[in-house]
Amino acid sequence: MLMGEYDYAIDAKGRLNFPARFREEMGERFVVTRWLDGCLVAFPMQEFEQVAEAFAQKGMAKSRDIQRFLFAAAEEVSPDKQGRILLPAVLRKHAGLDKDVTIIGNRNHAEIWDTAAWRAYNERLETDSAALAATMEELEL
Repeated sequence: MLMGEYDYAIDAKGRLNFPARFREEMGERFVVTRWLDGCLVAFPMQEFEQVAEAFAQKGMAKSRDIQRFLFAAAEEVSPDKQGRILLPAVLRKHAGLDKDVTIIGNRNHAEIWDTAAWRAYNERLETDSAALAATMEELEL
């Protein structure tokens, strides 16, 4: 299970160190693509294949917009010997990634955020605990 929060910096070549604790679970190759809320998502290859299969089961016409959003920008990455992955410019632009980056574990995937954006998002969640409680109740947690 992927969990935790890690701060890194993107280098001048667009490379990002990926947390050692996540690399084993992600595997030698994994997929990074655009995600919701202005961040990127990293899926282990098997999880990404399950996402693709779920779309196939639901009907391609109905899910075409989200498929285009996810698959057109998807990039298969492999960490180098230093544990870095290369993030293409299109993905960095989508998430507003210039320098400071926060990578969070979210159960079966990791999210890659601009650090300032992550802090602002997290702050908003913390100040709206009533909405979180309502969602937990809705989910019967």
